[in-house]
Formats: sequence, C-alpha cells, structure tokens
Amino acid sequence: MSEMNAQTGDRKTSPLGEAIVGRINALATISQDPGNLTRIFLTSEHRAAAELIMGWMREAGMNAHLDAIGNVCGRYEGERPRLPCLMLGSHYDTVRDAGKWDGPLGLITAISCVGDLNRRGRRLPFAIEVAGFADEEGVRFASTLLGSRAIAGTFKQSVLATRDSTGKSMREALIEFGLDPDHIGAAARIRGELLAYIELHIEQGPVLEAENLPIGVVTAIAGATRLAARLTGMAGHAGTVPMALRRDALTGAAECISKIEELCRADDAGLVGTVGYIDAAPGATNVIPGEAHFTMDIRAPTDDHRKRAVGEIVRQIEAIAKRRTLELQVEVTHENRTVPCAPWLKEQVAAAVAAEGYPVFELPSGAGHDGMAMVDIADVAMLFVRCRGGISHHPDEHVDMADADAGARVLLRLIENFRPQEAGG
Repeated sequence: MSEMNAQTGDRKTSPLGEAIVGRINALATISQDPGNLTRIFLTSEHRAAAELIMGWMREAGMNAHLDAIGNVCGRYEGERPRLPCLMLGSHYDTVRDAGKWDGPLGLITAISCVGDLNRRGRRLPFAIEVAGFADEEGVRFASTLLGSRAIAGTFKQSVLATRDSTGKSMREALIEFGLDPDHIGAAARIRGELLAYIELHIEQGPVLEAENLPIGVVTAIAGATRLAARLTGMAGHAGTVPMALRRDALTGAAECISKIEELCRADDAGLVGTVGYIDAAPGATNVIPGEAHFTMDIRAPTDDHRKRAVGEIVRQIEAIAKRRTLELQVEVTHENRTVPCAPWLKEQVAAAVAAEGYPVFELPSGAGHDGMAMVDIADVAMLFVRCRGGISHHPDEHVDMADADAGARVLLRLIENFRPQEAGG
C-alpha cells in the first residue's frame, strides 16, 4: 500500500483513481444542454449514457444489458456460473444543472473494481453484479427510485400514467426508448439471488470534510416525511385594516416556519427540517395575503424520531393557526421509511476502511438513495466519499482524485474479502 496520512487520507493516486475520474469526465459530456449537465430518464442523452456504461462493463469482463426499465446491468460470474451475487451500483440519471459525481461515482467505481479483478483473473465464490439505476432522482415524472424499485419488485404500474412537463406519459416515453412497459416486472429480482447490496456514493454534505476524512461508513439512510400546508385567512387593504384585526396568512406561515426551525435546531439527535417552497395569494404589494402555502421536509435517523417530530410540528402549527384565527390544512405528500445499514455488512465496510489505513468514522445519510428500495430484497450498506464543500446537486459538486481513489481501494478490498451472511444469521 502507498504511504499516506491516516487522518487526511493524503496519498499518491493509483491508476484506479485516475481511470475513475477520466470516466466521470467522459460521462459528464453527455448532457441535454451544452452549458450544464442535465441527463433525464428516457431521453436520448440517457440512452447514450447507457450505451457508454455498458461498453465499460464489457471492457471490465461483464456481460451487460439494459433491463425492462432502462437499468444498465452487468454481471461478472464467480468461480462457477449462476452463483448468487453481491450487487453494487448507483444511478446514472441527474437533476437539472447537476454535478457530475452524484450517482456516477458509485457506478463507475464498482465497474472499475470489477475490471481490476478481471485483469488479475480473479474469480470469487459469488458473482458480482453492477446496476446503473435508470431513475433515482425522479426529475421527469416526479416519482423517485424507479430503477431500483423495478429490480426490487416494488415498481407501481400506476406511475406509468404519470406525465412529464410536455404531457408525455411514462408509458409513451418507455416505448419511444425501445422498452416494453408491460414487461417491467421482468426486471424484478428475488431475495435469494442477492447476497447483499452495497453502494458507494458522495456524501452530499459537509461532515467528512469537517472531520478531514476522505471516506465514511454509513449507519442508515434517513427516512423523510414531506407535507404541504395551506393557511387561509382574509385578504384586505394594506392601509385600512388595523394590525390587531388582520388574519394575515403569510405572517402566520412565517411564524410556522420559524417554529419548525426552532424545533429542529433544538433537537440534537439528527432531526432536520426544511421549508423549501412558499407561496402567498393574491400576491399584490398593497393587499394582505389571504392564503399561504408552504411545504415541509422532515428527516431523522429513525422512523420513531421522525414521526414524533412530525406530530409535534403539526401540533405547533395548529396552535399558531388557531391563535391567529387562520384555517389550516396539512397533507402528507410523501413518506419514506428509514433504512438502517445491516450491522453484519457495516462491520465488513468498517474493516475494509481500517485495513486501508483510514479512521473508521460513522455517519447517517440525510439524502435518499437506491438502497431505500433495494432493502426489500437484500441487506444494504453504504460507503460515503468526501465531496468538496459538501456541495451536491450543483455544478460545483466535486470529488478530489485522491478521495475517489480512496473509495475505490476500500470498495475493492471489501469485495475481495466479502463474507456472505450465514443462513439464519
């Protein structure tokens, strides 16, 4: 192993890291817009990216194909054919005006690790499968984890009727892409086929950078509850209605938002709350707002914690609405459960990190990942790689080559030393 500083992870990069960064850059050239990176589900850019990724899989010694929803699937056989697999992967779609590392780093690193095994003629007592999930972000049809849900067998046929901003349905888009929407069920796998699912991903947050560490062991993928609130008061003239007599929906919303922040800041166990959208009507400078809408996104490391927090937040904003004589409607628009990383897998991830000479640092994932779907058919684990400034979903998203190399070395060691869980374990 190359010499390095165990705290910072500084070391000379290997050809593995250099190859990963080269492929990250190559994939980033495939975009809807020349001035930024946008690669959306079932577009021509999506198809071009899939073809490029399948080529890399084949170069790495894998059989590769597109499944029924557009996932790019590669398989590297074990010591004999048809063994159960260790599945690795991440997504290859992006948000609009994206960074180039979110998703592709995990996918390309997995391919590169398999390529290293293939070059050495190394076969393992299990197969390795690499999945490039077609749609994790949910940009086009406002439904996330479509690719991984198809593999997990939890894809809902009803989403085929949803339409994008141009009015095209998902069913129509799949047909145009060359896929058969009536055969999405063929993408589904069953629990016995997978020994585990492991994903390497950029952190998308600032914790590893604050700790001056290149990699971290994920403890859980936080669940999320999203709510939409509507406050209704009474519109009125900005100059004639005294302050004491106003039923101002916007100032009521402002107090609710402040309360949400206050409650989440007071929690020291990982609770986070975000109001990402607010709108007021009628929206005139000289009219008291009679109606206000805002969203809430509440996340926590455990489901019980999150559900208790959501209950308390709703009680608090109900009290604010009552005191201000405003009518309140709250609707849950989205809910995902927390997915703990399996302890037996997490131990193996940590052992690989330590064996490469890095401190073992554990942290939860506040962002959602494909493991949230894959847990229905396999135990899951995740390895985070530091990203500069904690920036993600933005063109400034960046991973240093040394950190990409560190992640690859840990993942390769993890693969080569992977021990399936014993039956009943």
